[in-house]
Order: sequence, then structure tokens, then C-alpha cells
Amino acid sequence: MAKDIYDWDPEDEAQWNSVGKKIANRNLWISIPALLCGFAVWLYWGIITVQMINLGYPFDKSQLFTLAAIAGLTGATLRIPSTFFIRIAGGRNTIFLTTALLILPALGTGILLQNPDTPLWKFQILALLSGIGGGNFASSMSNISFFFPKRIQGYSLGMNAGLGNF
Repeated sequence: MAKDIYDWDPEDEAQWNSVGKKIANRNLWISIPALLCGFAVWLYWGIITVQMINLGYPFDKSQLFTLAAIAGLTGATLRIPSTFFIRIAGGRNTIFLTTALLILPALGTGILLQNPDTPLWKFQILALLSGIGGGNFASSMSNISFFFPKRIQGYSLGMNAGLGNF
């Protein structure tokens, strides 16, 4: 089977039954854990900031809670362009790249948390990068809706959003 899809019509019953269903489900089951990782990295700042307070980092509460705000605003803002990434770069490339980019804030946060003297701006940059996880939602939903026929799009998008946000 070719790596790229050139002729896709999930409404064509013959194509759906021969290859479409398999390709669509494979994309769905790859998208769910990618989306789960995106939400985990995007939203972990609410947990991390509370623990930073408990561990005595030299920031006041208002400074620390800017981390969750930065991540939230970045993720919400990135949902707008992320909707179009699938059409521009393709589903496989977009999902892979945006999920791979989550390694930067995830590893960076783990490394920076080892030193309580790390300046706040470094955490703020990582919070900004973690917003990629929030943008993943829009591209993931756009990608999955392409693969499924209208009659079962509710199920596929529900599985993607429901399990991906678990």
C-alpha cells in the first residue's frame, strides 16, 4: 500500500469496506494516544505549580500561576492555525511533528525542576511550548474527521476527543 493517500472517499462503501475502515481506524488509534500526550503536557502546569509552592521555589503564587495561564492561552491560540495544518502538511506529518515537539517542554520541565534556583522565565518559555499540546486537539479532530464517513463521524470524533482527553 502506498504511503500517501491520493484518492479517498469514505462515503464510497466499496472503498470503505476494502481499505478505508482499516486506514481510518489505524489513524484513530494513533491519534488518541498522541492527543492524550498533548493534553497531559499542556495541562500539567496546574499540578506542577502547586508542587513548586509546596517545595519552596522562590516564586510567589501569582508568578507561578502565570505558567498555567501562559500554557492555556498558547494552547487556545494555537487551535486556530492547527485546524489548517492538516490541509497544508498532511495528517501524518502534522500529528507526528506536533506530538514530537512536546518532548521539548516535557524534558525541559523535568530538567529545570531539579534546580530550585531556575529563573521563572525559563519555566514560562516551557509553558509557552507546552501550548502545542492544546493546539493538537484541533489538528487531531480535523485529521480524524477526514477519514470517516459522515454516518460514523460522531463515533470516531467522540472516541478521539473522549479518550484523547482522558
